[in-house]
Amino acid sequence: MAPSHPDPTTSRHVAVIGAGAAGLVAARELRREGHSVVVLERGSQIGGVWAYTSEVEPDPLSLDPTRPVVHSSLYRSLRTNIPRECMGFTDFPFATRPHDGSRDPRRHPAHTEVLAYLRDFAKEFDIEEMVRFETEVVKAEPATAEEERGKWRVESRSSDGIADEIYDAVVVCNGHYTEPRHALITGIDSWPGKQIHSHNYRVPDQFKDQVVIVIGSSASGVDICRDIAQVAKEVHVSSRSTSPDTYEKLPGYDNLWLHSTIEIAREDGSVVFENGKTVYADTIMHCTGYKYYFPFLDTKGEVTVDDNRVGPLYKHVFPPALAPSLSFIGLPWQITPFPMFELQSKWVAAVLSGRVSLPSQDEMMEDTKAFYDKLEASGIPKRYTHLMPDDSQFEYDNWLADQCEYPRIEKWREQMFYIGFKRIYAQSATYRDNWDDDHLIVEAYDDFVKFMSSYQELLPMLKT
Repeated sequence: MAPSHPDPTTSRHVAVIGAGAAGLVAARELRREGHSVVVLERGSQIGGVWAYTSEVEPDPLSLDPTRPVVHSSLYRSLRTNIPRECMGFTDFPFATRPHDGSRDPRRHPAHTEVLAYLRDFAKEFDIEEMVRFETEVVKAEPATAEEERGKWRVESRSSDGIADEIYDAVVVCNGHYTEPRHALITGIDSWPGKQIHSHNYRVPDQFKDQVVIVIGSSASGVDICRDIAQVAKEVHVSSRSTSPDTYEKLPGYDNLWLHSTIEIAREDGSVVFENGKTVYADTIMHCTGYKYYFPFLDTKGEVTVDDNRVGPLYKHVFPPALAPSLSFIGLPWQITPFPMFELQSKWVAAVLSGRVSLPSQDEMMEDTKAFYDKLEASGIPKRYTHLMPDDSQFEYDNWLADQCEYPRIEKWREQMFYIGFKRIYAQSATYRDNWDDDHLIVEAYDDFVKFMSSYQELLPMLKT
């Protein structure tokens, strides 16, 4: 693959907030384009959400705004729901690599393997030299001094004290799996049981012999209900994607049932579902997703978070009134994340250098408003603004690639994603270890071989 970094016209001093997958690839692409980059990471290592910790927050629902925040939301048993070949960056294959036995070679590996892959990536491209660890961004706001117009003032806190610095641009890569969303349950304030959000779930041990209700049937809900069912007396999954009268035992389990949504929780400890069933539960587990949250960001009202819509944003990345000096990487969800992060980063880097131009502010606002109007006309709730189902993510990826004159997403990667998601719904208990897309694996590894054969020749250029 050809690198996308011709000589830039302008070099910017850029702050990247976060050293997860999005921040790492943003830093690489910005430096490739000739920019000066500082990555501000509040943790002690790279990886962001993929850096597992057994630590949880003292408030199991994460409602207390003064609580000490734990960034990771990983549970110990988590494995990827996307095949590794599909998941990797376009020019750094997430292939099985020679190792000492500590690595996970499975197609759907554990979270430890993803973190190892990101560490390999950071090492290969010397990214850690740009990272300031244990540095929390306290505030990022447009600079006000006349001589600093169009720039950003970034205040950060570390063991060295408070730093107040000026940057030409800020790229926000802080992720969106830290601030929980919760289900609204009638009567929950008088219900006497315990509640926990999946953000604070690690292992099932605490639920031994309990009756547990799991709210949510997306990826984490599916995994966690099965994890807990190994030790719990009963597990009842509440899913709003089912019909109101749904009540069925999940195949392969004697203690796991699927229900419709919860109608009411009562002070006697019972929970009544829409299907009419009543369960006396010990714990309610909220596997109900997360909020976009930027407590450090002060845009003077130019960017807001309204019912989980970060906006207004042109193509999910640039706020028209503050472009190109402020951008966001990694907001879309239900996607193949790493390649999208990479393409968004290429676009941001090229725009900042002047190699690629944005439309005018008015044109970006018009495009963004048309997108929002289309969602509303289709009956899509505002909270799904950054959801990219069906073909939209690959149309978007290819649009980004075209902006940067970079190769479009490989067909095998697109097909692998679709087949994988069909497997999730058709065989949710076994999809990670049973697949029927060997022909796509062959295509992927053929591509990887071609890449590796030219990699040594490209390496000096890719690292600069």
